[in-house]
Amino acid sequence: MNEQKLIEAAQNGDRKALAELVKMYEQTVYNFSFKLCRNRERAEHTMQETFLSMVKNLRQFSGQSKLSTWLYRVVANHCLMLARSENRYGFSSFDDDETYIDEKEIAEWKVTPDKVTENNELKMILDESIQKLAPEYRVVFMLRDVEGLSTEETAKILDLSVPAVKSRLHRARAFLRNELNERFAHELK
Repeated sequence: MNEQKLIEAAQNGDRKALAELVKMYEQTVYNFSFKLCRNRERAEHTMQETFLSMVKNLRQFSGQSKLSTWLYRVVANHCLMLARSENRYGFSSFDDDETYIDEKEIAEWKVTPDKVTENNELKMILDESIQKLAPEYRVVFMLRDVEGLSTEETAKILDLSVPAVKSRLHRARAFLRNELNERFAHELK
């Protein structure tokens, strides 16, 4: 049975179809939750909340977008709400570019994505830097640069305008470049 038929069957109360949809997206939802939440426990909680939302609201799913797009949106919303409710992470917004990002101090991006993935130490440092991103910027970075979604898809998932997505992505990338430059300042000299 294809996805559309599974969705229709699940909307009509077919529990097997619903279970099949959960099974189909379980790994995708968990992986994206983990990338955003950066913690196994929070990722599992987010995954449960996402599928609970799917079960409760699947009848309202109109099919105007892909189910995966809808699930990305639910995951992103749950992770953002979780981050906002937990002050202990010390997230702060860096909407004010001048406070957090000095464009003059950002050096050229010399490390290609291929090199990043080959170098475990660099990957660990990059992961640490991604964790420092405010949730609103991390979710945009993860959807665009890690999940490979388009700017338009990311905007739709997050209910943002395309310019807002571009702005947040620019700020996230600049922040990460700045973080990596600081960590490797001794090697760049």
